[in-house]
Formats: sequence, C-alpha cells, structure tokens
Amino acid sequence: MSTVERVEVVLPGKVEPEGLEIRHGQPVPTPAAGQVLIGMEATGVSFAEQQMRRGRYYDQPPFPFVPGYDLVGSVLAVGEGVGPDLLGKQVAALTKTGSWASHVVLDAADVVEVPAGLGAAEAETAVVNGITAWQMLHRKARVRAGQTVLVHGANGGVGSILIQLALGAGVRVIGTASARHHAALRALGVSPVDYRGGDVPARVRELAPEGVDAVFDHVGGRSVIDSWRLLAPGGTLVSYGSAATRDDEGSGQWPVLKLLGQVWLWNWLPNGRRAYFFNVWAGRAFSKNRFRSRLRTDLTQVFTALQRGEITARVAAELPLARAGEALRLAESGTVAGKVVLVP
Repeated sequence: MSTVERVEVVLPGKVEPEGLEIRHGQPVPTPAAGQVLIGMEATGVSFAEQQMRRGRYYDQPPFPFVPGYDLVGSVLAVGEGVGPDLLGKQVAALTKTGSWASHVVLDAADVVEVPAGLGAAEAETAVVNGITAWQMLHRKARVRAGQTVLVHGANGGVGSILIQLALGAGVRVIGTASARHHAALRALGVSPVDYRGGDVPARVRELAPEGVDAVFDHVGGRSVIDSWRLLAPGGTLVSYGSAATRDDEGSGQWPVLKLLGQVWLWNWLPNGRRAYFFNVWAGRAFSKNRFRSRLRTDLTQVFTALQRGEITARVAAELPLARAGEALRLAESGTVAGKVVLVP
C-alpha cells in the first residue's frame, strides 16, 4: 500500500470550476482505531460543491479544502477495533467534504454496506440524493397513498429519486421541470409543469384545486412562499435549499437563516399546516449514534429500492477525478439529467 499515492482535488478558494487543483503524490493515510481506509470508486458532483466554490455553502470549511459530499468505495484497510470482515466490502458514506480523493479515511460507524449487484456509480447516485429524498418523504412529510405532492426540480438529482419513491408509495406527483424533460416525466406518471412557462402556482392549482399535501422545495426565495400557499389544509412544506441564490454575492448563511426564520413563523400559524427546513445532518451534533442508525436504516431502504428497480439510477456522466473541473462545469450547466459522477 505504501507504494500507492493518494490523488485529491482541492478547492483553493472562490474559483471557476477550472480553478480546481489536482494534487498527486500525497501519502495514502492509515486508519486509526475505529476507522477504515476506503478506496474511492465513485463520488458525486452535487449542488453543495457548486455553492462551495462560490463560498456560499452555509457551513463549509475555510479554503483550501477537498470537496466531495459522498462516496462509494471498497474498504482497503481497517484500524484497531474494527472487524476484519469489513475488508474488501463495498460501502457508501456521507462526508460533506473530503470525498474527491482516491483514498479516504472514515469512522467505521459512518459507512453503510452497498448490497451485492449494485455498481459503484449506480449506488453513488442514491447516496446523498437518496437519503435526502427518503427522509423528506417518509420522516418529514410522512406521505400516504392517495395524496398529491409537488416536487420542484423533478428532473434533478434529489427530485428524480423523490418522484420515483413517491409514485412507488401510491402518491400522485406534480413536478416542475423545463419543457425538455416533460415527456420523460409523463412516462413515469408525473404531471409536469414548466417552471419557465409563466405562472407556476396557477398551473399547480389547476392540477390540484384543493391544494397539495406536500411540497418539496429546493429553490428558496419567492418559490418557497408560493409553495407554502399551495398546501392543502394539514399539508407539509419541506424546504431543503436555496438554489435561487446560488449566484448571489455576499453571505452564504443569510439565505438559510431567512428560510429557517420563515419556517419558524409559519409553524406558529394556527392553520394545521407544517413547514420544515430539511438538513440531512440535523441531529448529528446531539446524538451521533441515533443519526448513524437512521442513516444506515434509510440508506439501506434506498439501496433496496434501487436493487428492485423501484428507483432507477440516473448517471448523467462519468469522468475521472483529474477532470473534476469539467465535471463541475457540466453539473452546473443545467443541460444534463441525473448525477455527474467522478471515478478514480
């Protein structure tokens, strides 16, 4: 192992995607007690990295750092106290940062085994996107068969999994997307709405005159206010991002704080509706063991759905780690459907 070098992608500051730095020749780390060394086989390009390169992700570390929100890979070595049965196993993990590297050390308790038969890139599409979709749908909105939900960005990484999980649960889905994605959404059973085609709330009201039972909104800004107003009595709004502010200047914390404040105020209104700001990391600081248990349970459910064909992996492109800048530019372009994946 000592003859193998570690390759990593470094985000040096607020740069264009081409400003990412590829560093070779780093020593491969050794896992400490309770840790595992993972050979990365697939890592994703998510919206978080798009915000991070602008310095606008609300709790990103100081520059420079290695980005990479999640990964799938094989366990190459284990530290003291970790069972040797993990050696060679393919696992997945949420990392928030650090996954854009050929070798990553993580706590063994933070990895989840990937079921046999799933390819690394296939499984990667369902890690952060899948856990986000699953927990919003089942732990926050708690949808039931026969309900109607609105999914913004229905063709996106989270949205595409969310609509499939919802349809599988017997839920009617209205999904916003640009017109070029409508045929594919209709084929799945989604009622598409063109978010560029005028008055989106009016179109949703035509499809659901009594309101919708849940809205999943990653856009923020004006969209989240419209989303709240579209709820039926007893409905649930789950806000999970502020994509509308991606290219803004200034604080990356302020849009999130505004959303949190808005959600807090809405929940004081006596109308039976609920609002949440979803953060996949919520609760980890207070109960790490509970967070890990939920993550393992829910991600296993997502992988099982992927195995059974209940959800489909959508890999938009696979590019080598050394072309991370190109991959990030592609993900930001809005021209692809599915996940852009980096491989060693």
